[in-house]
Amino acid sequence: MAELQRDSSVPLYQQLEDALRQRIRAGEWQPGERIASENELNREYGLSRMTARGVLTKLVNDGVLFRVPGKGTFVSPTKISTISPAYRGVREQLEAMGYETRTELIRVAQEAPTRRVRERLNLAESDAVYAVHRLRLASGEPISLHRSYIPAALAPGLEEQDLVNEQLCVILEGQYGLRMKRVIESLEVAAAQAEEAKRLGVPRGAALLQLEDVISAQNGTTFEFTRIVFRGDKIRLDFEYKL
Repeated sequence: MAELQRDSSVPLYQQLEDALRQRIRAGEWQPGERIASENELNREYGLSRMTARGVLTKLVNDGVLFRVPGKGTFVSPTKISTISPAYRGVREQLEAMGYETRTELIRVAQEAPTRRVRERLNLAESDAVYAVHRLRLASGEPISLHRSYIPAALAPGLEEQDLVNEQLCVILEGQYGLRMKRVIESLEVAAAQAEEAKRLGVPRGAALLQLEDVISAQNGTTFEFTRIVFRGDKIRLDFEYKL
């Protein structure tokens, strides 16, 4: 344990935060393990309980720690960092990081789109879509639920394709010539509904990351609307912008 430098220009609370982060990175406390209490940190570092509490609260707000009332403060599970699946498939990213992946096909069917889906795909009321719902697992644990909608007229026979072992984007481009050129994305936090909670193995109301993609081809045709919900405790989405 590194001692705090009381004659340093760096405030003691910042030194304590840095020290705790380093101890977590070094593996002294593993994900899911309870860390030292405010009183224990007070004794170890010679700081006030209020200072220790403020630092722990900062780390909780940053997602490094989480609190369980009556039990203490614990190290948060390590999240998987991914980029938007519009640019690289989730399965491809996970496998590149060494995770064993599995896809479960929940359903694939041709149906009348809801108003929201119809608006996103610029369809008429009489048009049909293919609904493709899949569950993605990493190392045997569910992490994301994918609901994709494709105009049936653009992908005839889609239900006969291998939607378990092949990525949907690969099928759409290779079999139907639908190559992504433009993507409109929106990201927000959502509470897990009953079916989502059951599929993802989380409590109802748990925080999820909801990503919606509207994908168009070179000629401007919108050919896919996808809504993905990720487990907020397992996945982090990273974005990079080059200006």
